[in-house]
Amino acid sequence: MQKIKIILSNDKVINLVLDEQYAPKTVENFIKLVKNKFYDGCLFHRIIDNFMIQTGGYFLDGNSIYEKETPSINGEFKQNGFDNQLLHKAGVISMARTSDPNSASSQFFICSVDCPHLDGAYAAFGYTTDEDSLKVVKEVAKVETTTVANYFTDFPVDLISIKTIELVD
Repeated sequence: MQKIKIILSNDKVINLVLDEQYAPKTVENFIKLVKNKFYDGCLFHRIIDNFMIQTGGYFLDGNSIYEKETPSINGEFKQNGFDNQLLHKAGVISMARTSDPNSASSQFFICSVDCPHLDGAYAAFGYTTDEDSLKVVKEVAKVETTTVANYFTDFPVDLISIKTIELVD
């Protein structure tokens, strides 16, 4: 199991363990993106209180938001024929996707509360390792949000981004 440390723009930290027994290709893809520093500067673009915080695809260039795309991977979850038994409890990290079950690429979310309605429908692949990390997730989930350009709903009023993600030995 690989441990990671997500360092936010406000220097708060979310420690997670990535568990390849549940979603091996997802973990492999995520670690590759981390090693390539893909997530450095990535915005949290969807934050919903009592649900989750989402990031992994959008960046800021001046006053413009742009998307970095990466190749899609197969969704490792039950509805897609994969036996992933990791439940979407508070602190679980999972891949975001469109209605296409094989559309996950780089975007991910971390549950701020238990989300059993996601079990079997999204590729959960890890979880927070300590109470302080879960506390940070819950704090981010409570920030004020707005709609931006009629495209981003639940976008934080005060930007929150990933400074970097580090692999931890």
